[in-house]
Amino acid sequence: MFKHLGVCSGKMLRPGLVLLSYHAVRDASYERQPKPDTTVEMGNTDVLIRVAAIIEMIHNAALLHDDVIDEGQKRRGAPTINKLWGNEYSVLLGDFLLSRVFEMCVDLQPRITAVIAAAVTRTCEGELRQTIQRQNWQLSESEYIDIITEKSAVLFSSACRLGGLLADADENQLRSLGSFGVNLGIAFQITDDLLDIIGDEAKAGKTLGRDVDKNKLTLALIHLLKAADDSHRMHCISCIAGGNKKALIEMLNRYGSLEYAVSRTQQFIARAIEPLTGLKAGDAKDVLTKTAEFVAQRAVIS
Repeated sequence: MFKHLGVCSGKMLRPGLVLLSYHAVRDASYERQPKPDTTVEMGNTDVLIRVAAIIEMIHNAALLHDDVIDEGQKRRGAPTINKLWGNEYSVLLGDFLLSRVFEMCVDLQPRITAVIAAAVTRTCEGELRQTIQRQNWQLSESEYIDIITEKSAVLFSSACRLGGLLADADENQLRSLGSFGVNLGIAFQITDDLLDIIGDEAKAGKTLGRDVDKNKLTLALIHLLKAADDSHRMHCISCIAGGNKKALIEMLNRYGSLEYAVSRTQQFIARAIEPLTGLKAGDAKDVLTKTAEFVAQRAVIS
């Protein structure tokens, strides 16, 4: 099962943010010496790689559990663990990954483990909130943003903050990296939710349409239910509840809901890039900006 996970690895975006955030600080402040009490750990590349791996393991554990909840059959272009071995194995493998994370955190600095622990907790809280809100046709955009911040964006933000902490970043740098990460994560999740409705499953490499099937309201659907008149609104709810994707997409286009979701993605991408102006120029900073541009490009409707 672990071999299958390794072969089907994803974009490595979150661990990449740990490494890039570290270098965005270090590349810009290479003349500044680390504080005496942090020299051993903060200068240790092995610790940096370990923390990046921890972030990816947390993400993979969440995906294993998500595929059980959403009955996903395909992930990263290959059959899911639950498809190949069953739900029990998928849940237990996710639990095992999290247990290994705890082991790997034992000798890390308390301020590092505190960020990791909080990220796991908030991710679970977000998933719980989303599940509780199924079929809540009154869900507001702000409530949706709160949910995806917890379930997805917090891990992005934590990855950036961890890289900064390991590079001995000052408070302003940590705020900049954290703000970049959370806004990037929100934009990423809005895009993911949008692709779940209109994406090409062959290109996406994973099972799509599960949000609608599970009656989870995402941004485009929330906009549609707010924009539609009363008669169309009931029809929209019927399409969501009945899984009528073709009719639903027609309504989303009619009311400009897909375009609205794209525009909100672009706004969060702009919010992500803006704080990076507080970091000094460098290759890592440039790649962080390009990463945000990559997420923005995913939201383009062809």
